[in-house]
Amino acid sequence: MTNSNSTSEDFPPKHIICVGAVVTKGDQVLLVRQALGHTLEGQWSIPWGFVDKNEFPDAAACRETLEESNIEAQIIGLLGIQELHNQGWIAVVFLCSYTKGSPLADGGVETDRARFFTLDEITHFKEPIEPWCEWIVRKVLEGNIIVIPLEPENPYAPLKSYL
Repeated sequence: MTNSNSTSEDFPPKHIICVGAVVTKGDQVLLVRQALGHTLEGQWSIPWGFVDKNEFPDAAACRETLEESNIEAQIIGLLGIQELHNQGWIAVVFLCSYTKGSPLADGGVETDRARFFTLDEITHFKEPIEPWCEWIVRKVLEGNIIVIPLEPENPYAPLKSYL
């Protein structure tokens, strides 16, 4: 099924896969502020980035989280997929749980701040939060989500399947 607002000319010949991680720690969620020079400069967002060659999306989500925030996280399951930029970018977003580390930005390479927020803090926060990231973290903190768990008993195991 295609979007009635787009044509095949709107997309590059191949899709670019991005990943995002919604990392929870109790009743808090991790956000990072995008550094100077970044396309989302000055906005808070979930940790996200591109999937590297020979990397699986869930591993990329954990790697990006560690790189951008100094937080180690474990995948709980798949939250969903989001089309981005109408340029063929696809975001695969995972729900993760905090395992260890203290929030610390990557020194301005991609992020300049990192911290955990409660829903109340997000509601009263005065700095800009990227709209899609705010929407998804609110859904997670409000418990208004369905998580697709890892299915280790799939026919292609040990390759991962979320079902």
